[in-house]
Amino acid sequence: MRTPETKLKESDELEARVLRADGVLRWHVLHTLSRQEKSLSEDLTARGIQHYLPLVRQSRFYGRRKAKVELPLFSGYLFLLGSMDQAYFADRTGRVARIIPVFNQEQMDWELRNLQIAMFHEPELVPYPYLKTGLRVEVRGGPFRGVQGVIENRARDSRLVLQITTLGKAVSLEIDMSLVQPVD
Repeated sequence: MRTPETKLKESDELEARVLRADGVLRWHVLHTLSRQEKSLSEDLTARGIQHYLPLVRQSRFYGRRKAKVELPLFSGYLFLLGSMDQAYFADRTGRVARIIPVFNQEQMDWELRNLQIAMFHEPELVPYPYLKTGLRVEVRGGPFRGVQGVIENRARDSRLVLQITTLGKAVSLEIDMSLVQPVD
């Protein structure tokens, strides 16, 4: 069983790993060529350029063999945190179809922060249709404490939707409604 001190230490370590925009570093969404997300990520890592490529584990069958593979959560997209020159470097790798400008850096920062925290706990994420409206909430307890998102009620369960507005994409995870409170 994890002690409160262990939980606090894990929370601090996670917070230190979360990428955030600042006055110099800005988010850029890179729309990649088909199946180039991981290769581009490797190129950026080798160059020391900060980026975020959320990956999910899935089971795939190759003939009779079953293998666990890591696939991009948002197929065809990678989030670069850096200067415009670094985004242009990524473009020159030949793996980028286009650079999508991020006009609302605060919103992108908020959305990616919450996604990074949720991904740390390796939840089972379900692709979800993008939502334009909904109630914005924060999880007040459990392993997802501090994660903010939009609540969507379904007939059988309640789900917290984590949106990336710039892409028009979202994912959802199952959440106990008693753990969330509306955000002002």
